[in-house]
Amino acid sequence: MKENKKVSTTRRKSADIRKDNLQLILSVAEQRFAEYGYNGTTISSIADQAQLPKSNILYYFKTKEVLYKEVLTQILKIWLVDMEEMSADQHPREALRHYIILKVKQSKDHSNASRIFASELLHGAPFLREKLQTDLKVQFMKTCQVFREWIAKQWMNPISPEHLLFMIWSSTQAYADYGLQSSILMGKTELDESDFETGAELITQVVLKGCGVKLL
Repeated sequence: MKENKKVSTTRRKSADIRKDNLQLILSVAEQRFAEYGYNGTTISSIADQAQLPKSNILYYFKTKEVLYKEVLTQILKIWLVDMEEMSADQHPREALRHYIILKVKQSKDHSNASRIFASELLHGAPFLREKLQTDLKVQFMKTCQVFREWIAKQWMNPISPEHLLFMIWSSTQAYADYGLQSSILMGKTELDESDFETGAELITQVVLKGCGVKLL
């Protein structure tokens, strides 16, 4: 019995170590790719910053490309989950507000990943195109259908669902992609919590009023 407990504990510790290593590698890789780009980042530089042997990085991720794609996939997964939370049964007043707040929060908490994503798109999405054409497009179409059902219920004006999403994405992700520009113009070293809260509230008001959704 004691032997079984010991084996179980050892397995849990190994699983925890693996999880911690993966999180550390992805976090450092995200930072390096955001700062130096794909071509300017090496596995060795990620290993050095993570204070792990290079062999450890390659154990989890066979190549730099595999690691880079995983960083992109992680942020896309978060965005897809946020979109999935909206449904036709919800009123757009609450659903859109919640979605916008989540998107701004992601820009705050995952600013490096957002900048990597934007850079990837600006370079023609060589590593991300398949995900855009499959996972993101499927969820995009589902969310647009939710908007159309809200319009059919006369809960919002007959706007373009596609362009509404484009506008929400561009305005919320600007807090990550152009955070440096915004902080400089506001005379700050970086945006603080109140800036993200103010931004989320303003975007929410503009979107809801622009879609003819009553705030109360």
